[in-house]
Amino acid sequence: MPVRLSVRVADARAHRYEIRLRLQRPAAAQKFAAAVWIPGSYLVREFSKSMLEFTAQQGRRALTVEQLDKRQWQVNSEAGRPLELRYHVVASDPSVRSAWLDMQRGFFNGTSLFLCALGHEDKEHEVEVLRPAGLPGWKLATALPALQVDDRGFGRYRAAGYDALVDAPFELGTFVEQGFSLRGVPHRLVVSGAPASLDLERLVADTRRVCDEAMQLWHPRGKPAPPNYLFLLNAMDDGFGGLEHGESCALLCGRRDLPRKKTPMNMPKPGEQAATEEGYRTLLGLISHEYFHLWNVKRLRPVEFARYDYARENPTRLLWFFEGFTSYYDELLLRRAGLFDDRHYLRQLGKTVNQLHQTPGRRRHSVAQASFEAWTKFYRPDDNTPNVTVNYYGKGALVALCLDLSLRQESEGRATLDDVMRGLWRRCRAGPLREEDILAVLERVGGRSYQGELAHWVHGTDELPLRDLLTRQGVVVHDDAAPLAQTLGLRVSENRSGLVIKTVLGGGAAEAAGMMAGDEWLAVDEWRLGKLDDLAWAAGPDAQVQALVARDRRLLRLPLRLPARASCWRLTVGDPAKLHAWLERTPTA
Repeated sequence: MPVRLSVRVADARAHRYEIRLRLQRPAAAQKFAAAVWIPGSYLVREFSKSMLEFTAQQGRRALTVEQLDKRQWQVNSEAGRPLELRYHVVASDPSVRSAWLDMQRGFFNGTSLFLCALGHEDKEHEVEVLRPAGLPGWKLATALPALQVDDRGFGRYRAAGYDALVDAPFELGTFVEQGFSLRGVPHRLVVSGAPASLDLERLVADTRRVCDEAMQLWHPRGKPAPPNYLFLLNAMDDGFGGLEHGESCALLCGRRDLPRKKTPMNMPKPGEQAATEEGYRTLLGLISHEYFHLWNVKRLRPVEFARYDYARENPTRLLWFFEGFTSYYDELLLRRAGLFDDRHYLRQLGKTVNQLHQTPGRRRHSVAQASFEAWTKFYRPDDNTPNVTVNYYGKGALVALCLDLSLRQESEGRATLDDVMRGLWRRCRAGPLREEDILAVLERVGGRSYQGELAHWVHGTDELPLRDLLTRQGVVVHDDAAPLAQTLGLRVSENRSGLVIKTVLGGGAAEAAGMMAGDEWLAVDEWRLGKLDDLAWAAGPDAQVQALVARDRRLLRLPLRLPARASCWRLTVGDPAKLHAWLERTPTA
């Protein structure tokens, strides 16, 4: 018998869902457990903190519900008699990782709402989402297969087990939507919170181009793809993020980043159009990233994700591959789809390179170890994070770049990273992916071992050979003067009251002066600073100045030695033919 759940909007003003969970044949003293994390977001979030008001009954008999620890409850049930457990969930997190409910919109992931009935994890689950009263025009969207639903999507859905149940988010509200078909696969784009100026047709058309490039990479000969796919996009005043799922993804963007229909009322001001287009390209990059995860992490999985353990962290040393390689391809696919030109692609790549170079932690923390410690370092950042770890998204993308260019240059274009990804799909789609699989496919495609490269680039802290590889591929690398903050080795926020130091980077002039995160930088010598660029005229030709900072309501004078101006990279087109051999779609034999 399936596990049956129902979701009701109990009180949208109080942000509450009511959940009912029914078991036909519970165990004696049946236990239930909440997830502590959601796959794809590597942080223990303790979803049980939002659950309350538990009651249970068998027939007319009320049962005691006892909490055993932070995530488990036990009902004093009799074995084999139908059991119903009820509870409420407060949904006030607008991110893609949890649950939200107000009078305008509802959204939830199963990990935030649904307890797991222990011992019943692998049984079929049915979930019914009831049509809410007093919220006219609301609809429902999810990628779960429908059993019986009304014309607005409310009703019963089926999941093969608990894993499948919590891998399909739900969107509720007055969203707009449009679908498209790609190689016979239905795709659907749902957008919530969008203004009337949204150019939905352009968004759908561009999303289709991105998806087509991904399918071309993974299935160049038209091999089967998933049965359907759903994009759930929520637009807010300010927000950004995404989370991959088995046949859908949840996305968050700023409303100003959505494409707009041209009308007399919304004609952009001078300079505004460029900013709007840049934000829209960023949104397309997010769409590309999460769609690529459909293959790379949802089907190709590390052994640690072969079966999720929702009770604790599930660390893996392979996020540099699953997130980093996905980050490499998300913008590359936009370039192949014609949504980026060469100049824009190289500008974005230059940002990734400079971000890595501005991270002292790259010299002491390998990207494999950064993957393993994502739970405690990357997802729990503080002012010292750049000094102790490296971003596995950015460095992982650059490892992918180095491997791709190495393969291309050594084989004169006959072997590419695309071939490696397809080889891994054929080798590992039916089972977990390990690092030895990556090495084996690299060797088969490239004709030699790449163990040394992974030892130095992934498990070591050696600098990547980016300049040499890019130059040989037709890219010109310019060494421009770096921003002043990078030269000093700090990151600041500027506001009307002055400068506040956010981060002091290891090995820099700011650290040598004794500056700390949280310091308010007031003046240099006798000159008041309004913004960091004021330092250029306030310091004059002197190599050392007195920096006046406020810390814990005390004024401190710190000797600051001004270093030579640091440099940062700017990438431009050198040899278009060589560049296009890399950036254009590679024909498949």
